[in-house]
Amino acid sequence: MLTLKACARILGILLELGGLRAQTTAVNTSNSSRVIEDPASLVLPFIGTTNGGHVFPGATLPHGMIKVGMDTDSPENQGGYDADTRFDVIGFSQLHDSGTGGGIPLSNFKLFGLKDTDCFSFEQCPTSLFLRATQRKILPDSTPDDFASPGYFSTNLSNDIRVELTAARRAALHRYTFPSSVTSPRMIVDITNDGQQSSRDQEMSLDPKTARVQGGATFTASFGPGSYRAFTCVDFKGEGFDLGTPVQFGVWLSDTTITGATNLKQVYAGPRDEAGAIFGFRKAPRGPTRILARVGVSFISSEQACSNAEEDIPDFDFDRVHQANRAEWNELLGRIQVDTTGVSEDIVKLFYSSLYRSHISPADYSGENPKWNSTEPYYDSYYCNWDTYRTLYSLLALQDPVNFARIVRAMIDIQKHEGWLPECRGATAQHWIQGGSNADPILGEFWVKYHERAAALNVSGNDLYNALLADAENEPPNWNLQGRQANAWKTFNYVPHDILDPGGANSKQVSRTLEHAFGDFAISQVAKIRGNTEDAAKYVQRAGNYFNVWNPNITVPDAPSVRGMMQPRSSNGTFDFTDPRHCSIHDPEGATCFLDAANMDGFYEGSPIIVSF
Repeated sequence: MLTLKACARILGILLELGGLRAQTTAVNTSNSSRVIEDPASLVLPFIGTTNGGHVFPGATLPHGMIKVGMDTDSPENQGGYDADTRFDVIGFSQLHDSGTGGGIPLSNFKLFGLKDTDCFSFEQCPTSLFLRATQRKILPDSTPDDFASPGYFSTNLSNDIRVELTAARRAALHRYTFPSSVTSPRMIVDITNDGQQSSRDQEMSLDPKTARVQGGATFTASFGPGSYRAFTCVDFKGEGFDLGTPVQFGVWLSDTTITGATNLKQVYAGPRDEAGAIFGFRKAPRGPTRILARVGVSFISSEQACSNAEEDIPDFDFDRVHQANRAEWNELLGRIQVDTTGVSEDIVKLFYSSLYRSHISPADYSGENPKWNSTEPYYDSYYCNWDTYRTLYSLLALQDPVNFARIVRAMIDIQKHEGWLPECRGATAQHWIQGGSNADPILGEFWVKYHERAAALNVSGNDLYNALLADAENEPPNWNLQGRQANAWKTFNYVPHDILDPGGANSKQVSRTLEHAFGDFAISQVAKIRGNTEDAAKYVQRAGNYFNVWNPNITVPDAPSVRGMMQPRSSNGTFDFTDPRHCSIHDPEGATCFLDAANMDGFYEGSPIIVSF
């Protein structure tokens, strides 16, 4: 347990309205430890990177769109990476999520380096996803020879190629170091393989003189019915020497390279085919050969991906990009200082590691929204609000109110264009939701804490309130993707177990009832602050509707003294029965209550015992 001594001492986070930056002020106390100048050095990015943790350990900025990292051939690589040395490296891709479930998200546009000795010939290089898989070097303690810190990732592969990664907001920079013995270093650009190998409508072209690669494809969403289109632009440069024009180039399809081809139109590429570009470069005149790869990404076009890369990383200076990235992390993490007196170093590292992970998602995709034109911020990777509204946004309100405000503005802008606030979203695609719109309490928390400074943060109170009312009053065509099951909620004052609206499956009605009630409470608090007494009374009364699914006569088997549980309820007012142990560790059936259209028990990811207490 974190003791009082180990608790973070927030040193006076002040919102400076002129510069709109959250800053800290040191507090001088006799027993305070020194200021931690480099909190990034205390972050442990590999926590949760194996055994199903799905954590992304690669390089990114706070809320950065680019999350560049290693991809392994593990079946548990939702974050791209698995620290288990049984799994091999299959590429280094530019986009990831962290800590998610669902299908493997993103992992787009993998790069990979090959030595000439890895290939029988240029035309027969192992280019396909799993044939090119390469082991990592193993350290004496049996862990992989991988290293990570905020804004940086590196690995040493068993073929003696070293890979280093760092990130700007919309572009990544890779550094591949080939051993001196290599006579023809080779680079693969993989256009088609995302985490699910789902690409279709692929396009790609390469410039045989500059080795620039432009391309894109349509990919399947990881946790919903939709898809998204993404694009990339890749440029190469020698570090410390002139890379020149490629010695060899071509388009590869699976494990066949068509030397001299410059676009996918010259070869057949079906919806399940793997395809990309491959180059052979000249080696450095002396010593190891270091090749830099700058990779821009866009959800608009490959041309915009090139512009993003040129703007974010104009100079191919790996160390500069890395240092700027780390400085941004240190500024953000350093806003919270910990009194380390009597506290173990492990506890301090766990604290800053957790704080670091709190700023991975949602991601700032501003300028990369293909669905509509807007000057407002656009954030994505809401994965998902029901997992974050109780904790993440309360932290942001304390530590990073400026980004909190930008996220709120982005949510409001989505509501303006799509009709409802976002709940679960990834790579611009709507994902399945749990039981309601948990953006309601997020916006409510912002307004309660920052309504006096909302104008300075460019948040419109009218727009925020209208977005909340749209969620509360208007039912969407499919409330499994956005909004609420509003019609049944307003008609019955709970979500009945036997009513199927056209919007989605007949499931998780108790969970939705509780979510809708809390959302209405949040709206009531906003209305109260805005002086709208009628709406405040209306929504606080609706917030009490959670009690309409409370059955006081239910007892826990083998514990008759425990009486009263949330239960599903039919439209005629009668209660149905769900075993109070359902979905708990004591469930005799071992049910999970995961998202399932056939789930008729009324609960989602929580047992009656949990939601009742």
